[in-house]
Amino acid sequence: MSSEWDCFLQAQQGDELAWRVLIEQYQTRLAALALLITGSAAVADDIVQETFVRALCAKIRNRSGTVRGFLGTIAYRLALKESKRQRRNIELDGLNLPDQSQSPLEIVLKDERDRFVTEAIGKLDAEHRDVLVLRFYGGYSYQEIAELVKAPLGTVKSRIFYAVKSCREILRQKGVLDDAH
Repeated sequence: MSSEWDCFLQAQQGDELAWRVLIEQYQTRLAALALLITGSAAVADDIVQETFVRALCAKIRNRSGTVRGFLGTIAYRLALKESKRQRRNIELDGLNLPDQSQSPLEIVLKDERDRFVTEAIGKLDAEHRDVLVLRFYGGYSYQEIAELVKAPLGTVKSRIFYAVKSCREILRQKGVLDDAH
């Protein structure tokens, strides 16, 4: 498979190996993005499945972007729609990130830190949370985020700055960060 788009097109045509490659490559990031927007692991899993279903049925006219961006945009829009539909208090459960072959102590410490970070992100208002999640969990550029959320580039940069600042303050209050960070 010469490129990610070739792999994607092969998956659309029924190639099971290409389908598995796509899932392995993008499922975790899409789930993290959806989880941080919706606050529910179960809903995030449903969004990831719906993302792949919609992507495999889509007619691709323009391959100038990346498959990651294409799938991320679908997941982001589905997560926003679901989040708006539910309009309930967000209770974030554990964010399952891939194991990096760490010691048990490192895993426990990382899980605890991730929980605190996830809680801090969950306390942000939707405008700030969404741009932060798209930037750091979705891997989008500032320009791509501006286009996705339909906001000026300067507004996106400002929201990310203040979101990071707010998260740092929340983490300092919880004792996760010291004043040197």
